[in-house]
Amino acid sequence: MSEEDFELDTDDLQRRMDGALSALRMEFQSLRTGRASGSMLEPVMVDAYGSPTPINQVGTVNVPEPRMVTVNVWDKSLVGKVEKAIRESGLGINPQTNGTIIMLPIPELNEERRRELTKVAAQYAESARVAVRNVRQAGMQELKKAKADGLSEDEHKLWTDEVQEMTDTHIALVDKALETKQEEIMQV
Repeated sequence: MSEEDFELDTDDLQRRMDGALSALRMEFQSLRTGRASGSMLEPVMVDAYGSPTPINQVGTVNVPEPRMVTVNVWDKSLVGKVEKAIRESGLGINPQTNGTIIMLPIPELNEERRRELTKVAAQYAESARVAVRNVRQAGMQELKKAKADGLSEDEHKLWTDEVQEMTDTHIALVDKALETKQEEIMQV
């Protein structure tokens, strides 16, 4: 194999590492911080019409005030199912129904619950780091195979450095996202 023949698909590695980062951001959105946010309901699925449906596809999610989220359910017959899905979501919110509007008062987080949430955030971040490292590992395996097929030492070093740099950048982004989320959670 000549050096010109080998081209590591860095775009694919980049895309997969970015995917780990966006999955982390989605998980972080589901963590309550004591402030109302419509995105906290994104992971909640409602058993609507026989299949799990995202909550924003059965009603309008609004944040009328800093400690209140409302869901205006479009189909009256689904109000009970939406309320049940929110109760069972693990968000720790007690929904209050008024006709087709479900109100979700967001209680203040106590110190103990804040610390628990920062630990959960740290676990999410560690999973993202592992995912990034797994992508790195896949890239390094590809390089190892290419080296065995005749890739020069210099080219191998060049590609290895590029993959490592990409990995370091993404790990730093995960760490930064975690730091930001933990500050947000601990804010009173």
